[in-house]
Amino acid sequence: MDKDMTKGPLFPLLVRFTIPLVLGNLLQLTYNAVDSIVVGRYVGKIALAAVGTSNPLMTLVILFIQGICLGAGVLVGTIYGAKDYNRLKCQISTTMIAGLVFSAGMTLISILLTPWLFVLLQTDKAIIPDAVLYLRIVLCGLVFNFIYNFFASVLRAMGDSRSPLYFLGISAIINIVGDLIFVVWFRMGTAGCAVSTVISEGLSCLFCWQYIKRKVPLLNLGRDWFRFERSLLKETLGYGFVSAMQQSTVQIGKIGIQAIVNTLGVTATAAFSAINRVDDFAYIPEQNIAHAMTSVMAQNRGAGKMDRVNRAFRTGIGIELIYGVFAGLVLLGFSRPIMMLFTEDEETIVAGMAYFHLIAWMYLLPALTNGIQGYFRGVGDMKITLWSSMINFLVRVVCCAVFVFFCDMGIEALPWSYLLGWAAMLLYELPYLIRRFGYRKKL
Repeated sequence: MDKDMTKGPLFPLLVRFTIPLVLGNLLQLTYNAVDSIVVGRYVGKIALAAVGTSNPLMTLVILFIQGICLGAGVLVGTIYGAKDYNRLKCQISTTMIAGLVFSAGMTLISILLTPWLFVLLQTDKAIIPDAVLYLRIVLCGLVFNFIYNFFASVLRAMGDSRSPLYFLGISAIINIVGDLIFVVWFRMGTAGCAVSTVISEGLSCLFCWQYIKRKVPLLNLGRDWFRFERSLLKETLGYGFVSAMQQSTVQIGKIGIQAIVNTLGVTATAAFSAINRVDDFAYIPEQNIAHAMTSVMAQNRGAGKMDRVNRAFRTGIGIELIYGVFAGLVLLGFSRPIMMLFTEDEETIVAGMAYFHLIAWMYLLPALTNGIQGYFRGVGDMKITLWSSMINFLVRVVCCAVFVFFCDMGIEALPWSYLLGWAAMLLYELPYLIRRFGYRKKL
């Protein structure tokens, strides 16, 4: 059900809105991690490395689509807050039509480029065949991914963060069961994981569509689904493309890091595969808190309540910092058991533990940068989020290359390069934040 977020206490509102977002992403990460766990234990180290190498490329495409949906969601939240329902329906139909065309085209292009991309990433030749097959199959579900993410963004913009969680939960269960059937029972290897992912995404999309038809009258557009307005598309692209680029730059940085790690051998690549899965578990909730801030701020901005927008930012930053401390303590205390979920290879486990012991105390920085990005998205200033993310990935990739190739730091180069990237990002964001708050006080 939709919810008006322009009134009521902010702390419980943000917490209640964030929890389903966090749970939803944790479910998504869980079934992604299950892919790695199942192939790592039942197929082998080569398969684990293949899935891990494919993940950054797959995530890049998905994050680009999610970024478009997130940008469109900011517009939907602002229009919903202003209660302009006719424009809201046209905004939704225009974005849906454009998104379907875009995701279909992206699927075709990505599938054709897949082998070349793995060569570009300096992937070990032993890994490439499994990695290409896995990625091509997963990309066939890209249209399903767009439809689900767009509906989820619209529902969240209207104050409903719970319903998308339910559909994602069902999808996660289907994916996990599918992994066991296709990989363990039918012995399909990495291809089995990919087939399971596509089936689960398709069913999640179907369940979401059926729910909206029955429970959300405002989104039962009927013939209005075929309405398309160029003026709204232009505005949507202005928000969506910048948001998509911002989401993608983070992943481009990961791909750059992946290419560097691949030069360290199969063991490092396998360890990095496990690290990425766990790192996402720790990092994604910070992004979710920021997304909740964005949704609350967008509605209040649409309603003209800028003082409440600023109070939502301060409350959200507090929640971010509390979580950052918690995530660091968990990684410090449970690094070995976490790595043992993925592999029994002691060399891989030790490499992963070295990474976690360093990264754990650094999570306060992304807590701040995510919160600040949530603020700028909420007030409609998307360019700052884009440029700060670009600075982040450029600094971390350059530093990682220096630490690995010139300082011979191995896998320990990763957390130090991430730290410098987050620090550069924060230094870029702070002057704009201080200037905007100073401007608001003068009004």
